[in-house]
Amino acid sequence: MRNRWLVCLLLGGLAYGQAASPTPAPVPNAPAGVKVDAGTADKPAEAKVNPGDPVITIKSPCDDPAKKGETCETIVTREQFERLADSLQPGMAAPIKLRLASAYSKLAAMSKEAEKRGLDKQTKFEENMRFARMQILSQQLTGSLQQEANNVSDSDIEKYYNEKLDTYQEASLQRLFIPKMKQYPAPPKTTAKKSPAAEKQEAEARQKAGETAMQKAATTLQARAAKGENFDALEKEAYLLAGLKGNPPSTKMEKVRPNILPPAHQSVLQLKTGGVSPVITDTSGYYIYKLVSKQTLPMDTVKQEIKNWIATQRFRDAMQQFQGSAQLNEAYFGSQPKPKPQPAKPGSEPAEQDVDPD
Repeated sequence: MRNRWLVCLLLGGLAYGQAASPTPAPVPNAPAGVKVDAGTADKPAEAKVNPGDPVITIKSPCDDPAKKGETCETIVTREQFERLADSLQPGMAAPIKLRLASAYSKLAAMSKEAEKRGLDKQTKFEENMRFARMQILSQQLTGSLQQEANNVSDSDIEKYYNEKLDTYQEASLQRLFIPKMKQYPAPPKTTAKKSPAAEKQEAEARQKAGETAMQKAATTLQARAAKGENFDALEKEAYLLAGLKGNPPSTKMEKVRPNILPPAHQSVLQLKTGGVSPVITDTSGYYIYKLVSKQTLPMDTVKQEIKNWIATQRFRDAMQQFQGSAQLNEAYFGSQPKPKPQPAKPGSEPAEQDVDPD
């Protein structure tokens, strides 16, 4: 969420100053560091508060020498406070607003004292302000780019849908899985000792024999599946041939989209209804598919998915120009590992994520 770091800075920066304060009785869901009456903690405010009404009143010694010893008030109206809260975190929840208001009064008093001491004239303050300004501007640019990316028109959606029509195929399948290797029972123990090389050779021979047996079984089971035999029955037979105990998983696969299948398996969606695929060899075993039914999803049902996808891609492209543009002196910083790019899967709905420009 935009400016989350700044909210944490404001609300967490005074935690050390609150440690010495008396701790009130805990109230469920009450923000840390804020005293709340247990009898009214869950009751919403009933009185109407106008934009110009004060919501925070800070009392402190007056700065005016003519009012030495007197107490002056600093007023923050609802409009002023909500403008601050919205700039830090749009749609800020009420409990966070309460914590912000509590922190604000302390920050105001402490910053005022810091100015009296001339801390705002030190180089450290200037550097912190310069860096904070960069962070805030970067966060605001991120929000602006996000808003621009989200401006996806209906024509953009329709164009993408027509170009990626194969992506919006949805099928019901049956999948037969044949394990890669047959599990043989352990050989009986003998009193005769074998060399490590001999034991290794025997193990390799058993593994090769097991793989050969299951490869032949896959070919046989595919031919039987193509003739219309029941996939669940064939799956049980495959597990028995592999020497595996327990019930195999169901062969049914519903609402299958291309992005759900491994790339080497996606060709099965091009089968005709009732068609059975050839054996597909994978590192884990052998796969045989049957296409039960297939439909093209209407554009209206995937409209939001496409909009999210286009917006995310546009935002990534906009942010890309700011990534990896700096050259660091390795003599000073040391060598840095290069991040591996993570290509997105076309047609899949991207997960919502925050992009940190800092």
